Amino acid sequence: MPQDRTTRPASGPGRLLTGLIGAGIGPSLSPALHEREARELGLDCAYARFDLDELGVAPEAVGDLLARVAAEGLAGVNVTHPAKQAVLRHLDELSPDAAAIGAVNTVVFSGGRAIGHNTDWSGFRDGFVAGLPGAPLDRVVLLGAGGAGAAAAHALLSLGAGSLTVLDVDAGRAARLADDLAARFGSGRAIGSPASALERTLAAADGLVHATPVGMAEHPGLPLPVSVLRPELWVAEIVYRPLETALLRAARARGCRTLDGGRMAVHQAAEALRLFSGREPDPARMLRHLAELVGGEGGAGRVA
Repeated sequence: MPQDRTTRPASGPGRLLTGLIGAGIGPSLSPALHEREARELGLDCAYARFDLDELGVAPEAVGDLLARVAAEGLAGVNVTHPAKQAVLRHLDELSPDAAAIGAVNTVVFSGGRAIGHNTDWSGFRDGFVAGLPGAPLDRVVLLGAGGAGAAAAHALLSLGAGSLTVLDVDAGRAARLADDLAARFGSGRAIGSPASALERTLAAADGLVHATPVGMAEHPGLPLPVSVLRPELWVAEIVYRPLETALLRAARARGCRTLDGGRMAVHQAAEALRLFSGREPDPARMLRHLAELVGGEGGAGRVA
């Protein structure tokens, strides 16, 4: 455990201690994003990194770390890869959406209890509504059935998407996510397909959500042929570092409406900060700060 954390006073009026649990989180922008917005809200906030690799903690043992940071007086923590599912059995309570999605990215400590939330899905929802108002949702394609894709899928169907086709290089993973979504939202609402079906499904779709790592600085390139993009299609990106991915550039050049991944990143962080502090962050202000952070370092990574 970082030694300086044990010397700081616990969260209280005007002071907020939070942090991030995950592996390889050194480049995370969460500390800067949370601390700056907290200052705007009149809070003295310290947001710590608890890197599982550096601490020598296995994801399965995250419960011990969770208990230790709670005892140190943190108001809560964000949780990222590879602990979003491992943390579940160490919590006292789950929000309905976290239970439905089966993953937690935000834990709030309250009254001696650890309560798990998922703000990834609401982050995508709020960012989508703000960034692509009025976008048609009759037929949507999701490329990528991992954790971010599952959160986006939950958001899209909650927003009323008529049908969602889930594509992944792992066809089994796509099918499992689609089956889980159909069980929650109704038969026929979600269908799993192999990634090879992308061109055929996009030809009849209203929009595309991209939820694979392709386009990040360490995974440059396009996740699909430019030829499948057409002006009637909207394109939403999960990747936010860089904010301007090759996919978004290509989609705009083809006349598509686009949504960058920064909106999901900011709205999930804003909701987590609200849960930690009980105050209302300003997502527009946080989005401007994220743009400054990403533009200034030009690297890759994640908010949480």
